[in-house]
Amino acid sequence: MALTGRAALLAALGSLPVGLWEPGWTGLLAVNAPLAVACACDFALAAPVRRLGLSRSGDTSVRLGDTADITLTVTNTSRRPLRARIRDAWPPSSWQPGTEVAASRHRLTVPAGERRRVTTRLRPTRRGDRRADRVTVRSYGPLGLFARQGTHAVPWTVRVLPPFTSRKHLPSKLARLRELDGRTSVLTRGEGTEFDSLRAYVPGDDTRSIDWRATARQSAVAVRTWRPERDRHILLVLDTGRTSAGRVGDVPRLDASMDAALLLAALASRAGDRVDLLAHDRRLRALVQGRSAGDVLPSLVSTMATLEPELVETDARSLVSTALRTAPRRSLIVLFTTLDAAPVEEGLLPVLAQLTQRHTVLLASVADPHLARMSRARGNTDAVYEAAAAAQAQTERDRTADQLRRHGVTVVEATPDHLAPALADAYLALKAAGRL
Repeated sequence: MALTGRAALLAALGSLPVGLWEPGWTGLLAVNAPLAVACACDFALAAPVRRLGLSRSGDTSVRLGDTADITLTVTNTSRRPLRARIRDAWPPSSWQPGTEVAASRHRLTVPAGERRRVTTRLRPTRRGDRRADRVTVRSYGPLGLFARQGTHAVPWTVRVLPPFTSRKHLPSKLARLRELDGRTSVLTRGEGTEFDSLRAYVPGDDTRSIDWRATARQSAVAVRTWRPERDRHILLVLDTGRTSAGRVGDVPRLDASMDAALLLAALASRAGDRVDLLAHDRRLRALVQGRSAGDVLPSLVSTMATLEPELVETDARSLVSTALRTAPRRSLIVLFTTLDAAPVEEGLLPVLAQLTQRHTVLLASVADPHLARMSRARGNTDAVYEAAAAAQAQTERDRTADQLRRHGVTVVEATPDHLAPALADAYLALKAAGRL
C-alpha cells in the first residue's frame, strides 16, 4: 500500500480551515474522515498487483556501447482496469550515468482482461551478464489517492559482449592476407609455405623456384609459386592476473587485449588457421577449443564477455603448463600480458624456454599513452620529474622486451588503439616468413 502525494496535499489543504475555524478533534475528523473513506474506496477499486501476469522478451546479448531493448508484457487478469507505474530494476551499470530513472520507469493503463507491453532500453557500461532485478508495480485507484504496491521476480539476462572496435581494421588486413595467399601477383616463399601452382618464368624470379621437370615438358621455363600454409594452430593466452586490471585510458588492460585477440582470431580463421583461447591467472579461467572457422569468433566473444581481472599474481608456471597441454603440437602461442619487469623476470622468463623450444611465441602488451605524454612534459620542476620517471619506466620496459627477444619471442607493444592492428601485422609477417 502507498499513500499518494495527492492524498497528502488534500490533507494539508484541509488542515488550513480546521486551524482557522474549528481547531480540535472535531475539525480534524470532519476533514480527514471523508478523505479516509475516499482513500479506502480508491484502494478497493485499484487493480490487484499480485494477480498480474508479467513476462519478458527481447535481446539476450548486446555489444558494449550499443543498446538492448527488453520488452515487459503486463497481463491484467482482474476485473478492474490497471492504472500503474512500473519500475523495471536492473543493475546500475545497465545504463549510462544519470539515465536510469527515465529508462527504468513506465506508466501504463491496462483494461481488464487485456495486456500491454512496455520496453526498457538498456545501454550497459560494462561487459558481463546483466540480470534483471525485481519489477515493482504501483496500481492506482480512479481518484489517485491510494495505491496498491507489490513486486514480481521476472528473470532475464542480457550478456554484454566486448565491443570489438578493432574490426574496422579487418578489411585492410584481409587484403594483405589475400596478397600473401596468392590471390594477387605477389607470392612468397618460406619455411612455412606450400606449393600452389606453376607459371612462366619472369626475369628476377628466384632460380631455386624453377621446376625443371615442368620446364622439360613445356619447352619453356616454369617456376613454382607458393602460398602460406593453412591449418596452423594458434593459441591465444590471456593473462587475467592483477596486471590486467590496470586501467589504460578508460578501460582495463584486459579489455584492450581482448580487442586485439578478436581481430587476430577473425584474421587467422579467414586464413584457414585453427584458433583456441586460454584465460589463466592462478588457475584456468576460460578455455575455448576445437571450434570451426565460422563458430570461433562468436564463441570467443561470448566467453570473453564474462572474464574479469583477478587481483592475484599470475602463476606463470601453471600458465605455461596449461598452454602446453592445450597445444601439444607446434603452434603459434600469442601471450597477452604485461612488460613490467618484475612479473616477467620473476615469473615468465624462468619457464619461457618450455614454450619457445616447441612453439613460436608472440607476446602482446598494452602500452600506456600517458607515459609518452609524461616524457614530453617540460616547463616546471614537477613536469621534469614526471618526464624522468616516464623515461625510466619506458627504459625498463624496453629492457624487458629485449630480454624476451633474446629468448626468441616476438614482442608487440602498442597503445590500446594501435595494439590490434600491430598484432595483426606481426601475425602476417610471421606467416609471410614461413614461421608458422
